[in-house]
Amino acid sequence: MKNQTVHKDSELLTEIAVAYYQDEITQEEIAKKFGISRIKVGRLLKVAKEEGIVEITVRYHPVFSTRLEQQLISHFNITRALIALDHQDEEEQRRQVAGLVSNYLSNTLRDDMVLAVGQGRNIAAVADHVGPVPEKRCKFICGIGGTHRPGDAINADHISRRLARKFGGSNETLYAPAYVENKALKDAFMMNGTIKETLDRARKADIALVGIGDMNENSYMVKLGWFSPQEIVDASLLQGVTGEIAGYDFFNAQGQHVDTVMNDRVIGLSIEELRKIPCVIAIASENTKALAILGALRTGAIDVLATTAMNARTILNMVQERSFTP
Repeated sequence: MKNQTVHKDSELLTEIAVAYYQDEITQEEIAKKFGISRIKVGRLLKVAKEEGIVEITVRYHPVFSTRLEQQLISHFNITRALIALDHQDEEEQRRQVAGLVSNYLSNTLRDDMVLAVGQGRNIAAVADHVGPVPEKRCKFICGIGGTHRPGDAINADHISRRLARKFGGSNETLYAPAYVENKALKDAFMMNGTIKETLDRARKADIALVGIGDMNENSYMVKLGWFSPQEIVDASLLQGVTGEIAGYDFFNAQGQHVDTVMNDRVIGLSIEELRKIPCVIAIASENTKALAILGALRTGAIDVLATTAMNARTILNMVQERSFTP
């Protein structure tokens, strides 16, 4: 008997929800049709949402994304903002942003262009994005050294190879570790002719693909053992570091470089070197990275930002609120 009552209640909720959301009948008309008060109709519609009978998804019109892009361009010295729809699932969100970057590259790449490639999940997602792309005789060069840990799939060398296969181009490996224990070791590697030549070619790239990281003690860099959770926390709390570009170049909310104990341990392109590359595409799909993205935009190293609508709105709210003090 109880099950029958639940079934009938669900049927009523579904009928009312269909009438209101699909058939666009007013609550007053629904009340007359079912012989109940208008207030009860409102309550039943609320229950229908709470029980999952009704799921409301907001789909932004392209005009909405265009407005966000224009506002970001007017506030920061960038040429494009690729803005993906918000999605609750982090992996799907990453794929959405990666799809925009993949499409942008398809329309931008020309034969004989050189691309410097960074590391991380967001860059890897661009290489792995499924869909037809034009073949381009481009060269993909690692903009940071390699790692030999479980994160190999998001290693710059692996990503560079996958991008080359995807676009029908070639790739060049940076034969150096991404991370070394101290500056002396880094300087020694940088004196190697093969490493220097590869980095010199990366510095002269037409396009760079880099990720934006926030100060998270569970970050990729911490998991790889490059930096300790305490070093990340100290840099954030004691030095005002809000993020990093390309895996290690740290900055504050104003976009200013911050010297930390983590400096001079990573072999790769710096923010200063990225500034000289004509088109730097920075990617951040996680909605926890708005403050990091704001600082990254203020470094002046980014030309194209790829992120989510939520991040875009948060960033614009921060710069528009006079009370915001980084």
